[in-house]
Amino acid sequence: MRNTLLPADAPRLGLGLAALGRPGYINLGHGQDLGAAKDIEAMRQRTFCMLDAAWAAGMRYFDAARSYGLAEAFLGEWLRDREHSAVVGSKWGYTYVAGWRTDADTHEVKDHSLNTLQRQWPETLEALGRRPEVYLIHSATLDTGVLEDQAVLARLAELDAAGVRVGLSTSGPRQADTLRRAMALQVEGLNPLSVVQATWNLLEPSAGPALAEAHAAGWAVVIKEAVANGRLTARGLTGHGDVPPVLAELADKQNATPDAVALAAALTQPWADVVLSGATTPEHLENNLGALHLSLTPVHQEQLMALAYEPTAYWQARSGLPWT
Repeated sequence: MRNTLLPADAPRLGLGLAALGRPGYINLGHGQDLGAAKDIEAMRQRTFCMLDAAWAAGMRYFDAARSYGLAEAFLGEWLRDREHSAVVGSKWGYTYVAGWRTDADTHEVKDHSLNTLQRQWPETLEALGRRPEVYLIHSATLDTGVLEDQAVLARLAELDAAGVRVGLSTSGPRQADTLRRAMALQVEGLNPLSVVQATWNLLEPSAGPALAEAHAAGWAVVIKEAVANGRLTARGLTGHGDVPPVLAELADKQNATPDAVALAAALTQPWADVVLSGATTPEHLENNLGALHLSLTPVHQEQLMALAYEPTAYWQARSGLPWT
């Protein structure tokens, strides 16, 4: 069994840098959180601040990707400057093309070809200044064909043999189908993939059974978007989303914030090895960390799971979120 990604004494919350490594992202209120200073140096200092706060809270898993602007470079600089040892996950398959603009027509371009993998792996090494512990196909889906590309899989098998845990992240309404296909892969008699990063939250829990299967098979499971890009936060309850009041009511009873309850719901899942916070401010991170101290009863969990959308409707709504 290879589920463990974290040191034994580390909390199961990690920090994702999707909203920190570039000036534009789709979290509700992202532009407001960053303020007017969105130049590279301002973003570097913000990222260092958030990484320092996460480290001080005991967090040891940090997630980046080639398409997260300068997230890998910021993280690599921070690790060298602070001389910290952490578990780093990164991803290949998307290229950042927004040119540091929030109003770009296109922010990232997806390509799961061997050429992209061969180009981006050295770029990741240079940006981080070392190998990541985890390296994932970014948003693998059945329609890209990446899980049928024997050249890509053979290269990932080489990285796995060299000690890098390889896997995939998933997105879209068919996450479970994609994951089950990935679990069935065989490359030279072995499956090189052993990590999955998937969207799971109270609005979109449909991948849960497949994630449980992966965990039981020894895969490490990382949860992303546990607060649904801000829709399961106080912002999502005040005109920016369509979350029923049960989340706010339960948060109030627990003396916590809605995002803490949403993250606690993810942490409650027995197959979740790491749950990512996407915080961009120290206040957000402090609220998110409250999830570690919440205890949700089976009744609470049943009430919260009633918030789930039909998967296609959820992903259609997500695709309509603006980049700010």
